[in-house]
Amino acid sequence: MSQDDPQRYEPPPSVGKLLVWILVFALAALVVVLGGVYLT
Repeated sequence: MSQDDPQRYEPPPSVGKLLVWILVFALAALVVVLGGVYLT
């Protein structure tokens, strides 16, 4: 076990930003799917 990285339990900022984009796209997809079901 290496003691060189005390922040190994904290994800880098890029991961958080990627997660935000994933949530945005998932929400958009959900809106499209629900909209399509509602309109049909």
